[in-house]
Amino acid sequence: STLPQYPGAGPFTQLIYKNVNVPVYTTLKGKATQISSVPLPDDDSSSEDDSSSLASLRASILSPERKSSVPGSPRAVKRGVSMSSISSESDYAIPPDAYSLDSDYSEPEHKVQRTSSYSCESSGPETLEKSGYLLKMGSQVKAWKRRWFVLRNGEILYYKSPSDVIRKPQGQIELNPSCCIIRGEGAQTFQLVTEKKTFFLTADSPNILEEWIRVLQNILKVQASSPIAVETRAKPTVRGWLTKVKHGHSKLVWCSLVGKVFYYFRNQEDKLPLGLLQMREASVQEVDRSCDSDEDYEAGDRGFLSCHCTLVVQPKDQSPTYLLIGTKQEKDAWLYHLTVAAGNSATLKVGTEYEQLIGKLMDVEGDPESVLWKSEALSFCKEGLRSPLTTLPSEALQTEALKLFKSCQLFINVLVESPSVDYHTSLAQNALQVCLTHPELQNEMYCQLMKQTNHRTPHNYSLTQCWQLLSLCVALFLPQQHFLWYLKQYLQHNADPRTEVGKYAVYCQRSLERTLQKGEREAKPSRLEIVSILLRNPYHHSLPFSIPVHFMNNTYQVVGFDGSTTVEEFLNTLNQRIGMRKPQLTGFALFTDDPSGKDLEHCLQPSSKICDVISKWEQALKELHPGKNEGTRIVRLTYKNRLRFRSQVKGETERERLLLVYQVNDEVQQGLFPVNKELALEVAALIAQVEYGDFERSGVSSPTGSTQSKSQLILLQALERFYPKHYKQECNTEQLRDLTERLASKWLMLRGCSASECVRIYLTVARKWPLFGAKLFNAKA
Repeated sequence: STLPQYPGAGPFTQLIYKNVNVPVYTTLKGKATQISSVPLPDDDSSSEDDSSSLASLRASILSPERKSSVPGSPRAVKRGVSMSSISSESDYAIPPDAYSLDSDYSEPEHKVQRTSSYSCESSGPETLEKSGYLLKMGSQVKAWKRRWFVLRNGEILYYKSPSDVIRKPQGQIELNPSCCIIRGEGAQTFQLVTEKKTFFLTADSPNILEEWIRVLQNILKVQASSPIAVETRAKPTVRGWLTKVKHGHSKLVWCSLVGKVFYYFRNQEDKLPLGLLQMREASVQEVDRSCDSDEDYEAGDRGFLSCHCTLVVQPKDQSPTYLLIGTKQEKDAWLYHLTVAAGNSATLKVGTEYEQLIGKLMDVEGDPESVLWKSEALSFCKEGLRSPLTTLPSEALQTEALKLFKSCQLFINVLVESPSVDYHTSLAQNALQVCLTHPELQNEMYCQLMKQTNHRTPHNYSLTQCWQLLSLCVALFLPQQHFLWYLKQYLQHNADPRTEVGKYAVYCQRSLERTLQKGEREAKPSRLEIVSILLRNPYHHSLPFSIPVHFMNNTYQVVGFDGSTTVEEFLNTLNQRIGMRKPQLTGFALFTDDPSGKDLEHCLQPSSKICDVISKWEQALKELHPGKNEGTRIVRLTYKNRLRFRSQVKGETERERLLLVYQVNDEVQQGLFPVNKELALEVAALIAQVEYGDFERSGVSSPTGSTQSKSQLILLQALERFYPKHYKQECNTEQLRDLTERLASKWLMLRGCSASECVRIYLTVARKWPLFGAKLFNAKA
């Protein structure tokens, strides 16, 4: 009785106050329904799997009362929205032997009754999508509203009805591991608690409630415990479209093997999978088509297995899943990589001879004394490759692998010379771009280079250049699975600071660790990077590349970096050298010029890699000016203030104030800072004192008899650099002479004033402008 009532609410409607545990009621069709009382702790919010809930749910849906509420909008079906609230995989193609002829219902989802409940199998939670009607408590008016909810890709969208899915949703709920589910005391209610808001939801029956809770918990478990949350960063070992068959149900899905987890998605763009299979200790086999007994297959699956390329995957303590694959090459690739992920490659002879030897080396833990290192298949051979060293999923990639080998041979067998370094630059860039475009070839590239350097004649330029090409690869991308293990062992096997080849191996070790730490690159290596690797041994430099960074006061600082250095790391190094605080405290940022030559600049994101920035700039320059400026013009990096806030003033260093003054003066000169002519001379004199020191008058007669003194040249130069252009353009010869005299007199008044004191005065004047620090940015609508 002490709680205020919402306008228009029923007599039982009450509020929930934060940290106050009171029951909440609402009126629904004349009856009071309790939503929740004291919230349960998080560890009690999960529900037990109910294997009978799906059968009960079907019975409730097939009842006459629910038939009228099941939507059958053609538009919704066309959009791919499941009309059933049974399972996320309700749009599976239904095999002929799974049809039920006993149903008279007209809706497609009622005509089919599956031979087994896919989402309730013993393999654990797989269903990660769902749709259906729920009652939602309004946020403004505390009343229940019936909405159509669609759960997909880790988010929930809700609409008035299924036919509205082609329109903008009425609301959206983002799911992440911090969300939790709290059951209400009622049999059909629950709360979905997110970071921003708590949603009160009610299902039409207890069974439907259990289904929703199960699917939501599945998603939260996947997000919290599996690497799918970092799918954008993790590189899949193999991926592609496969037909997945289980319990008589087939579906074309996009599959991706990441580490030891096999994910399958509705399409390539989805971030959350339909489900996953843990491959560790799983059984992976090729289907033996000679079997005639139906007992060899799961019920309902035999009709799908007439395909010539079929694999059966059976995770530990789970039922088997069949994968139908289009071609033999794809089947070989999936069989090999799935077997490796399952840890069974040692017992099964899968993959190429090269791959099998790597597996044997793993069995002996890379023993450096093992004779396997000297195996013919792993060692240098003068004959060219007749087939790829790794298992590739298509004939086109196999052909591309052989072309890649020829490109590498051209790079390796032609001596690198400074005048013709662009030849090797072009070869390396083209080969590595192929690997970036086709990630399946990255393992192949490493295997080819390691084979070409293993037990090759020492003191040979071809051997050195092969190691140089390997050095470029390691900073760009890394091989997958046991190829990465083999690369580490191979580098350790060859690392020796006493030899030239050994130094490159040590450099590759350092570069590999950096790539593992900072991630792989986006663009092929730039000319600057390739030339540095080819013409100076990177072993002798912890930061093998360097580039000048320009400041607004016409000075610069050369900063070193490696293939994995991010903009943030680059700036930290720069700030330490020039005595400035972190960019977060100063508002300073790194900019590049525009390759088109226009008066544009681009602010660099902290997570970007410097090598990628340089490479993309070079590529843009080539596209804009093909054949011109190649090797003569490089990107210009400028360090300047991007945003200015009052909070940055506290703790400012001398260097920060100095650079800020020059940047403000540039705005004054461009006419972007409002100063009258008198004030313009004052600030020009201040910054001239900073730049040149005390003004000294001197005169020297010229051959023509006129006096052109050094001091006059400095005055003219100061006017050119520090005085507003639009004021100077208005002056004739007499006015310009008067202007220089007035500047000289104001400059002379600052004699003895230190540069830091002039900087302080300049900023004090500038900061009196109310719009000081405001910035104008170009934006696209």
